[in-house]
Amino acid sequence: MDEEEEQSVDIYHNPRCSKSRATLALLEERGIDVSVIEYLKEPPDDIELRQILDLLAIPARELLRTGEAPYKELGLDDMSLSEDAIIEAIVNNPILMERPIVVTASKARIGRPPEAVLEIL
Repeated sequence: MDEEEEQSVDIYHNPRCSKSRATLALLEERGIDVSVIEYLKEPPDDIELRQILDLLAIPARELLRTGEAPYKELGLDDMSLSEDAIIEAIVNNPILMERPIVVTASKARIGRPPEAVLEIL
């Protein structure tokens, strides 16, 4: 972590997810002060989600959890869907969002595997 400035670290967390719990534990073990956002209770809005995607440098489709029921119900396997349509689906169904996501002011990583988040700290 850059010692010159205090870096805020957020984790979009699902306490029922083992990878999410492992990532949070990894951060805490390293003494990183992290703000926990339980995204199923406090989902990101359209603007926040677009900021996360920008920091991840991935399209919204790569953030989708394809095994979740809404993925099939909403026909999200349709490759012709626009970025806006996918973002709207995630905002309205946050269970679709891959987790955990660790976000700093300038970078983000999905914690799969959990150690991947250490690249941005």
